[in-house]
Amino acid sequence: MIRPTTPDDTAALIALADAIGLFEPNQLEELGNMLADYFSSNNDSDSLRNGKAERFWITDDDNGVMGVAYCEMERMTDRTWNLQLIAIRPDRQGQGRGTALLRYVEQTLTVRGGRILLVETSGSPEFEHTRAFYRKSGYDEEARIRDFYTEGADKIVYRKVLAV
Repeated sequence: MIRPTTPDDTAALIALADAIGLFEPNQLEELGNMLADYFSSNNDSDSLRNGKAERFWITDDDNGVMGVAYCEMERMTDRTWNLQLIAIRPDRQGQGRGTALLRYVEQTLTVRGGRILLVETSGSPEFEHTRAFYRKSGYDEEARIRDFYTEGADKIVYRKVLAV
């Protein structure tokens, strides 16, 4: 079941991010800060449903947190959104959960009039599986910023048009 994320999910979401092994300790701490900020702001499931939220977290829940996605509107754009995070527990990857979560984000944004969804990821070899996932999901590489994260670790931006 895909549902809005709640404050009670915080520890499980940080544990999920840690389990996938692609986040540094300081990034896990930042994730906790992002969640705390989100829940202390006026963001709730009603805002997500009625299209008022400028950012939202959703959780794949199957008797526990299996996956998460975080999306936010790009400021000063015409309905462009950025998928900041999508992750599935390693023992649940390859079951279509990531695709379902991504489709849920896309459908939510399409209903809300979203025009473009951007996704940023690393060009490092350990992220090849992630990049293949986006390509398979209909995203095109739009930009590459060399040495963005560290020397040799490019930032790759993928783009998908949501509404024509």
